[in-house]
Amino acid sequence: MGRVSGKVALVTGGASGIGLSAARLMVREGAKIVIADYNVDAAKEAAEHIVHEGGEAEGLFLDASQADSIKDAVAYTVERYGSLTILFNNVGVTNLKKDLDVVNIDLDEWDRLMNVNTKSVLLGCRFAIPHMVESGGGSIINTASMAAFAGDSVRSAYGASKAAVVNLTRYIAAQYGKDKIRCNGVAPGLILTPAAKNSMPPAVLDIFAKYNALPYHGEADDIGNTVLILASDESKFITGQTIQVEGGHYMANPSIADFNQFLAQA
Repeated sequence: MGRVSGKVALVTGGASGIGLSAARLMVREGAKIVIADYNVDAAKEAAEHIVHEGGEAEGLFLDASQADSIKDAVAYTVERYGSLTILFNNVGVTNLKKDLDVVNIDLDEWDRLMNVNTKSVLLGCRFAIPHMVESGGGSIINTASMAAFAGDSVRSAYGASKAAVVNLTRYIAAQYGKDKIRCNGVAPGLILTPAAKNSMPPAVLDIFAKYNALPYHGEADDIGNTVLILASDESKFITGQTIQVEGGHYMANPSIADFNQFLAQA
């Protein structure tokens, strides 16, 4: 207990999945939390559940495509709890029907993903950093993706937007480190959030399992616990890094699973 005691966190996209996991874990370790999400009912319900368990939390509406909405969420957090020392930029969207290869991608979808996935991170930091400076420092964590580090047949905009998050994380760390503000990222692979469980056919999950180095899929708490470490003083000498939490899916020769199967049958 107490790993982030006395700290105040704003978690965007915090009503479910990875964001909710991080929020709950930080509250359990002593932080006060504001959960901001487009699904305001879910955000408030999550906050109420945390309060019922003895924590301090508020839920509010956030439209990550709108600068004023992000600014208001930061202002609300500071007004409610007196400071802001942890920012978890966790909003992200994708659309497999429109975000295709570069010849066929919907250009409006490109703009939308860049705005929501990348610009929202910039704006969250833009509005939060002055309050962190006033508080004597803070920790910013940005959700990137393994799509930032590997090419794919589709999701060109998503991958590019998350690659931008990785590099923006470095820039923020370099620009505000002397103010005792750390900025790091976390890059999930396939994580079995409720949304993933409901949308991915078993055959797709089997494909991911085949190429994971570990014999299981990731859960939301695998990312939540990484965020907790980056939010806490345990990582006080880590900044500008993006930690890849992906079960070893991307680290090996991509043919290793098929080659091992060949050897077993030889």
